Amino acid sequence: MDVQDSRIWTAALIVIGDEILSGRTQDKNIAQVAQWLNGQGIRLAEVRVVPDVEQRIVDAVTALRGQVDYLFTTGGIGPTHDDITIDAIAAAMGVPVVVHPQARQILEGYYAARGGVNEARLRMARVPEGAELIPNAASGAPGVRLANIFILAGVPSIAARMLEALDGALEGGRPVVSATVTAHAAESEVAELLRQVQDDHAGVSIGSYPFFMDGRGGAEFVIRSEDEALVERCAAALRERLLAHGIEPAPPR
Repeated sequence: MDVQDSRIWTAALIVIGDEILSGRTQDKNIAQVAQWLNGQGIRLAEVRVVPDVEQRIVDAVTALRGQVDYLFTTGGIGPTHDDITIDAIAAAMGVPVVVHPQARQILEGYYAARGGVNEARLRMARVPEGAELIPNAASGAPGVRLANIFILAGVPSIAARMLEALDGALEGGRPVVSATVTAHAAESEVAELLRQVQDDHAGVSIGSYPFFMDGRGGAEFVIRSEDEALVERCAAALRERLLAHGIEPAPPR
């Protein structure tokens, strides 16, 4: 593996919205952004959820954008007064907000048979100066890219289409692959065994996730690495070690 192959590319995600913090809306973007990033060979390193408060968004963007290769945001780019993500990111980057001519053209076309563009709809054509557009096949309003910041919609189905438009556009490494070994065993029974198996297979990480179902407890042991063959060897070794300790691996849940 050369140096380029071993480079780990990272991203952070800022989820923006009072409705997420209040519990009124359950966020679905974290999982879909994480899965999409992994497919691009990029690891999601951190997630923050912030309210619709400009300074809080500015602070989060300022803190994260220099720590990772890519920074994604979801939420706050709609037509209402509380959609302030564009303003906040412009402030964080020290640039003004402008109406992007192509975004305006897209919106005018999309709303031509829907009552036309009004002041509220025109808000969705606003971008930080110097930004590029991210195509959005789901609705009229595009996403926005500025430097290493990617500004996506908060509606999961629309965010998904924006991510699709970015397929293959970001530089990344190799996707992380995983395998799961399930057993009806308490984590405390197998903690040392897990550590030993991980130590014996440099380059993998093993996470343990307990569950309780149908009156029985157990745990799922998830093995992750960029090397699929290594993951398979580690999973086989873990099953053997569990059997040697009298623990029968269970079917996946």
